[in-house]
Amino acid sequence: MANASMVLVDLLGAVALLLWGMRMVKTGVIRAYGADLRAIIGRATANRVTAYGSGIIVTAILQSATATALMTTSFAARGLIVLPMALAVMLGADLGSTLVAQALSFRFDHLPAIFILIGVFTFLSASASRAKDVGRAVLGLGLMLLSLKLISAASMPLREAETLKLVLNAMGDDVLLVLIGALMTWLAHSSLAMVLLVVTLADGGVVDMHKAMVLVLGANLGGMIPPILAALSEGSAPAKRIAFGNAAFKIIMVLITIPFLGLIAPFIQELASDTGRQLVHFHTAFNLALGCTFILLIGPASRLVTRFIPEKVGETPGAALYLDRTTLDTPSLALTCAEREALRMGDTVGRMLNMSMDALTKDDRRLISELEAMDDQVDRLHEAIKLFVTDITRTILDESEGMRATEILAFSTNLEHIGDIIDKNLMELARKRLKHKLSFSPEGEAELRALHGQVAANLQRALGVFMSSEVKIARQLLDDKVRVRDAEWASAQSHLARLRQGRAESIESSALHLDVLSDLKRIHSHICAVAYPVLERAGELRPTRLIEGDKTSASAV
Repeated sequence: MANASMVLVDLLGAVALLLWGMRMVKTGVIRAYGADLRAIIGRATANRVTAYGSGIIVTAILQSATATALMTTSFAARGLIVLPMALAVMLGADLGSTLVAQALSFRFDHLPAIFILIGVFTFLSASASRAKDVGRAVLGLGLMLLSLKLISAASMPLREAETLKLVLNAMGDDVLLVLIGALMTWLAHSSLAMVLLVVTLADGGVVDMHKAMVLVLGANLGGMIPPILAALSEGSAPAKRIAFGNAAFKIIMVLITIPFLGLIAPFIQELASDTGRQLVHFHTAFNLALGCTFILLIGPASRLVTRFIPEKVGETPGAALYLDRTTLDTPSLALTCAEREALRMGDTVGRMLNMSMDALTKDDRRLISELEAMDDQVDRLHEAIKLFVTDITRTILDESEGMRATEILAFSTNLEHIGDIIDKNLMELARKRLKHKLSFSPEGEAELRALHGQVAANLQRALGVFMSSEVKIARQLLDDKVRVRDAEWASAQSHLARLRQGRAESIESSALHLDVLSDLKRIHSHICAVAYPVLERAGELRPTRLIEGDKTSASAV
């Protein structure tokens, strides 16, 4: 009994080391090259083939299809990648994870020690954060290779365990074995770890070829559980569509494959001499067939998924949806989550701004109350984003990540200020107008609506600058700042001209009109603030707008 317990402890310890090594590789690579990997996915929107290829590349590097899914979901939620391309990326991610299994299935007698030595030396000696992260990833790879040797050694006593063989033989139902494989994969949170464990056990004769193939199918199904749970927790329609769409592909492919395992096995056995390599080839062949089959059906599948998972109605804007705290140890992913929440906050502020003009000109107290409630929701989102980004900054960030964290905080703070101006200033003016039965002149209301339209359009432009850091759009935004300032001045002059004419409605609403102009100008200043960091990085800002004065006369004074 004691021996059996120690064997189990050794095996579980080796599996835990494998999971930890995979975590180190993933976090090291994401911290070092997370922005570059996101860019690969972001650019792969032209067609399904490039999207599929980007999923393969990113997952092979990250060794985590879940991390690829999180990146893809973030792009889909921001409208930067359509659902068919996102599903193609996920099909590529499924195949990419098998390439890692292929590489790790070779015999490496001395590589674990070499990788561990290089990783530790690099991590301890490097001064740059990126070099340290590369060292972390190399160390993690060494630990993974070492863990596979430990799993093989720990499983040796199991090869002679008749009780275990009887239990496994008793599980003759393929569906039951698939479910067991899926459950074990979910508990390990890694289909790659489960596949490598099955490969090691099969290579040692603990399980026969047929049962090992079924367990590999279960591992493929189990890999879809974490993305589904994450999507359900997040609650957004794009996340659910990607997770459930990819899960549907896998379930259909597993159901098609199981009845033909007896026919598939002889072909797989011809590809390699040892059982472990045969299983890895089967794992790769399954996912290759999965990709080749469903990439042709991406269009109809996307329409079907969208039909079954429509946009969520009645979503609570005040509750954060995208601030996934499990990403805090990988800053690039965590910053992506914060970006998505800031954009969602921007959408809420945009709705407030669009509704504010009707609240100022129409006799509808319900609109005023609705806008006040929306500002409370904006305040809650701002607080959540601020705390989340603060937690991110407690980890080690490189220069670009630190700058992005600052930009997210500044952007969300400016959005919160806009919400406050709408709530505390414009809605106070709306209540005053209703209380005193005031109205704007037709010309005055038209001028206010024209200026308001410019400000609202530039808020959408500012959201685009925040997402893309596009210098051209940022320049347009600051150019419009001058135009809005000129429009505000022109409207004020027109209003004063109407006052001189003795227009009764202009006289009654004079203070109201000028205050609205001032508040819209203030809102626009907060909107334009997003352009400054972008233009400063591009070297397109002057150090100061002041004209240098006469130093001699200044000194004389």
